Amino acid sequence: MTTPNFLLSNGKNMPMLGLGTWRSPPEVVTQAVKDAIDIGYRHFDCAHVYGNEAQVGAALREKMDAGVVTRDELFITSKLWNTHHKPELVRSACETSMRNLGVKYLNLYLMHWPMAYKSGNDNLYPTCPDTNKAVFEDIDYVDTWRAMEDLVDEGLCQAIGVSNFNEQQMNRLLSVAKLKPVVLQIECHPYLSQKPLITLCYDNAIAVTAYSCLGSGHTPYEKPGAYPLLQHPTILAVAEKYERTPAQVLLRYQTQSGIIVIPRSVSKQHMLDNFKSIWDFELAIDDIQAIHDLDCNGRFMTMKAAYGHPHHPFEPVQAK
Repeated sequence: MTTPNFLLSNGKNMPMLGLGTWRSPPEVVTQAVKDAIDIGYRHFDCAHVYGNEAQVGAALREKMDAGVVTRDELFITSKLWNTHHKPELVRSACETSMRNLGVKYLNLYLMHWPMAYKSGNDNLYPTCPDTNKAVFEDIDYVDTWRAMEDLVDEGLCQAIGVSNFNEQQMNRLLSVAKLKPVVLQIECHPYLSQKPLITLCYDNAIAVTAYSCLGSGHTPYEKPGAYPLLQHPTILAVAEKYERTPAQVLLRYQTQSGIIVIPRSVSKQHMLDNFKSIWDFELAIDDIQAIHDLDCNGRFMTMKAAYGHPHHPFEPVQAK
């Protein structure tokens, strides 16, 4: 079984369902990725800062060596972390992810955030001891983007994109980019629908990938909404109507709108449920509207440690 693909602006296909690996422990993610490949997953969303790319790579190599899957059948995403925004560090950061993942190219490389942190060592979260805030560096994300464009020219990446950018930042990047972003990855779920930003992307032929699409109940960050998303009465009612799980309803809500999803799981059963049972039904318009009405601008990932950074994408005005 395979999932539908999204045709990207560079002419490549991106599976509309992938496996997220954020907060997947290194000691279990290798088996999770092997299970996912056996189920049929071919899209894997990774990042240097997740600290588990080597373990993901071990699973990929084992399955490729066994002939279960070929590199051409896989879609591998990684991300440039904030401490590697200096243009001269971009290539080496990309090569580190490629080496850890055991691949000779990335299908997609994203700038993880528009904010640059202090670079120059292995500390991914340089922190000021007096304020407990991230230590910033004055690097324009446009300059970082130009270095990322070189990665495509040199064959290290088939496509590049960004993550956690707001509308203003997207418009600015589009106005100067030689290669426009192929994908924007953002937090997106019924509590945070992001419709204006998504419309901007679609108007510019930019695909959208949703993270935290199931509500990120496992994260230690913000907890928006009156209920955990998977337990909201509206979601439970729609799930009962269609005889699906709440997770399947939330994934279909996104994919039916053309949004790519990357739910995280290390459970083989959950991965199977997410993979096989979201393509053979459609939500009715009134159910889509009922889910959309849950929007409360509720964000799980606020990145408060970077408040005060001039390029923070969604710092509240009162926090500045």
